Amino acid sequence: MRIIHRIDPNGVPSQRSHGDIDRAHGNGLVAAGLRHAYQRLTVLDLDAFTVAPGDRHAVIGPNGAGKSTLLNLLAGTTRTQAGRITYNGQIITRRSAAWRARAGIGRTFQHPTVYPDLTCLDCVRMGGWHHRHHPEYTPKQVLDLVGLADHADRPAASLSHGHRRMLDLAVALAGQPRILLLDEPAAGLTETETDRLLDVLTGLSSWIALVLVEHDMSVVAALANWITVLHHGHRYADGPANQVRADPAVAALYLGTTGGDDAERQ
Repeated sequence: MRIIHRIDPNGVPSQRSHGDIDRAHGNGLVAAGLRHAYQRLTVLDLDAFTVAPGDRHAVIGPNGAGKSTLLNLLAGTTRTQAGRITYNGQIITRRSAAWRARAGIGRTFQHPTVYPDLTCLDCVRMGGWHHRHHPEYTPKQVLDLVGLADHADRPAASLSHGHRRMLDLAVALAGQPRILLLDEPAAGLTETETDRLLDVLTGLSSWIALVLVEHDMSVVAALANWITVLHHGHRYADGPANQVRADPAVAALYLGTTGGDDAERQ
């Protein structure tokens, strides 16, 4: 499959296969015609965005490309101005973020969101409240998964930045997501913490789809099998991860380099 670059202000069409799109329509998420603007400034304009079961889909691009806006629209934390979003074959465009979370669309945030007055264990209990009678994992097991078992009784407000990020992930996982939206999960983490994050994410069930916004290309390389590059709110490139990461035009846009080999080393 060749990578197509943006050659006009409207960007390029999605390069997802018909098979991926069919699977997403049946048991995943499909967004069509998404457009979002702040007054006269259009920050996102996409013909389509597809999340099929088991996807490991990274969304990359320079600051201000529209990446977090895309996640906010998919999660329902930002109201859709134009376009349609379907999930498991059901139109959810006007559904709230809480409804989407209960339905299986989980997320983490660019700035970790925790309940500061609660213990870590209670935060995870809150995240999995709607599955409390039939949890896939107990709250303590979820904390153990992300390496916070020893912090179960500590107030969330007392955690370091890295531990708050992992607690944010634990709260999302407690909701038993089918699609997990990750907004810069490795930002500010140490090398050891990043390794732990990768261990958790690569160990998730293969049917859970991940949509990852991330600037750390080593994390993208470790997780993603498909990459969409956004630029000024439009799709600049789309394709299999190894091809996009090695593409000189993407490296020049995103990394300020002249060749794909540099993209691998970032």
